[in-house]
Amino acid sequence: MSAAAVGGMRVVAGDAAVIRESWEVPERFSVLFDRYSREIHRYAARRLGADAVALADDVTAETFLVAFRKRGRYDLRREDARPWLYGIAANLIAKHRRTETRRLRALARVTGPDGEAFEERSVARIDARELQPRLAAALAGLKARERELFLLVAWAELSYEDAAVALGIPVGTVRSRLSRTRAKIRRALGESR
Repeated sequence: MSAAAVGGMRVVAGDAAVIRESWEVPERFSVLFDRYSREIHRYAARRLGADAVALADDVTAETFLVAFRKRGRYDLRREDARPWLYGIAANLIAKHRRTETRRLRALARVTGPDGEAFEERSVARIDARELQPRLAAALAGLKARERELFLLVAWAELSYEDAAVALGIPVGTVRSRLSRTRAKIRRALGESR
């Protein structure tokens, strides 16, 4: 949070206050960039793939540009701007979903170091690296809205409430959609529950 000296005391401005201040002093918006750009970039990079760092850079920059342009419509009752920023980033990443789906499907086809396909390997030898192709296939098999919600909760570590704000859906929808999505992933991974 940004800090300003007031009467010798350090005062930290919350996100809503920073956005409100940026209406009069646009440069104040940079505080949000300083607070959240690394986090948004990490999320974008994970979603777009390790070989798409430049694209993650672009998505991050565009996220803050869109947020800056839309700051006049921000709901100042929401102190935490993270869900709003993740929502913008998610919409921008959606433009790249076809690429993401192709990448996940390609990753699902990856064979192990011994040339055997994942299904041919012994279950006893499964580790996180060997699970990756099946998980990628499971993610690729999800509907875009299911994948987006799942990754906002799993990778961005948003709460159900924050994910609801980011996606503009009710919290109840988040809970039910996430439950169904997790069940689909478990089935795809061959887990019972």
